[in-house]
Amino acid sequence: MDRKTILLLGISVIILLVMLWFVGIEQVLEALRIANIYIVALAILTQIFTYFMYTLRWQILNRLADMDISIRELLPMVLVGLAVNNITPSGRGGGEPVRAYVLAKEKDYQFEETLATVVADRALDTFPFVVLAAVTILAMTLYFKMPTWLLAVMIVAVIAIIIILAVLIYMCVNPGFGTRVEGWIIGLVRRFYKKNSEELENNIHEAIFGFQNTMKTLISNKRGLVITVSLSFFIWVLEIIRVYLVFLAFGANVSPIVIGEVFIVASLVGMIPLLPGGLGAVDGLMILFYSSAGISSSVSAAATVIERLISFWMATIIGLVILPKYGSSILDKISSSSPDEIEGDLSDELDDG
Repeated sequence: MDRKTILLLGISVIILLVMLWFVGIEQVLEALRIANIYIVALAILTQIFTYFMYTLRWQILNRLADMDISIRELLPMVLVGLAVNNITPSGRGGGEPVRAYVLAKEKDYQFEETLATVVADRALDTFPFVVLAAVTILAMTLYFKMPTWLLAVMIVAVIAIIIILAVLIYMCVNPGFGTRVEGWIIGLVRRFYKKNSEELENNIHEAIFGFQNTMKTLISNKRGLVITVSLSFFIWVLEIIRVYLVFLAFGANVSPIVIGEVFIVASLVGMIPLLPGGLGAVDGLMILFYSSAGISSSVSAAATVIERLISFWMATIIGLVILPKYGSSILDKISSSSPDEIEGDLSDELDDG
């Protein structure tokens, strides 16, 4: 990690510590002492099972693209991608080109092909999130007194995600539109990315073409589409169950619906590229809303700390431990400030190899 990433992680941790100080460190520690360790362990197992579901969905997409890789081989790549997502302030998108690069390098596939399956995987993950986020925003306006600015930010964010998702889907059914989108992206590349821009433009062309083909294959494969979309909804349900189990470990009597609503809103904030993984902002928002739902501040803070240890830090630590297995070049490249730069650097690395 470069100094910028370490600095941002440090700021995020400081924000969390300040929030815990306002709640009361002693009260939070006391709440941690009463936690049911067996239920916490069940929450950890739920998260591990979720990793396998992420991997299964990506495996199905890879098979549709004629790339047959075992879950045992894909799981470490998924964990590396999650870790890079968590340490790069890029709207949780920095890990996607890294995941595609590792698969291309390890199995000798074209980077454009592996990137296409990763983008399709991300799109499938986004679809149920948009549905859940829209329902959640409506419910939150009814049950919580939300600041107007926060409500406006969430609505704008959901609309932006819907537009991006709609553009991706329309690109697959309308090749001409895909060509126009490609031209727009290449225009941005020429303005902001000077290093090896011609090679990056070719990579963008191949990635868009590969993504269109992969998504067309998926859409035409009704069975594959039903399975992957169902898996995507199931994964989000597992995420909510994990959070519910953590609060259950503290004896908090809170509805799973409220847990789900707060978790979706926090996830939406976490997608905003401000701090790595939304660390600090997400934690504070979760504590605030759970306290508003009638849970004591100390229990809300303690449960949030445990939940983030499971959902954020566990994947980050495991992924970073695995990362050196795939070569030091990735460690050098992920210090880039945006997914596009990471993609360009890793693609160059593959071409040089």
